[in-house]
Amino acid sequence: MKSCFCGSGNPFEVCCEPFLQGTKIPLFPEQLMRSRYTAYVVQNASYLLNTTHVSQRKLYSKNEILKWAKANTWVKLEVIRADKAIVEFKAYYLDERLQPQIHHEKSTFKQEAGKWFYVDGQFY
Repeated sequence: MKSCFCGSGNPFEVCCEPFLQGTKIPLFPEQLMRSRYTAYVVQNASYLLNTTHVSQRKLYSKNEILKWAKANTWVKLEVIRADKAIVEFKAYYLDERLQPQIHHEKSTFKQEAGKWFYVDGQFY
């Protein structure tokens, strides 16, 4: 079993894969954020769109999400802080020119009907 891409140290098969397959739902914003990072790694644009809050989905395109996920090589995720409905993280990746990049974001999540959704993020 390989370790999950999200950096939890748990096997992918019991960590983020059940979320991506829809057999489990994330119970906390940090789990959702980690699974969304993993969705970029495995290029699961449907999961990313479906876990975005309905009020924000019109701002995103499945094709553009997939294009960005494929264009980059995802290296690692660092969770800086997870507090209630806010998760601050750094996603390390190599861009199309294989230049190292860091996506530093403080994400806001909202729970509705027992499910967590990504709302928006503040970038640093």
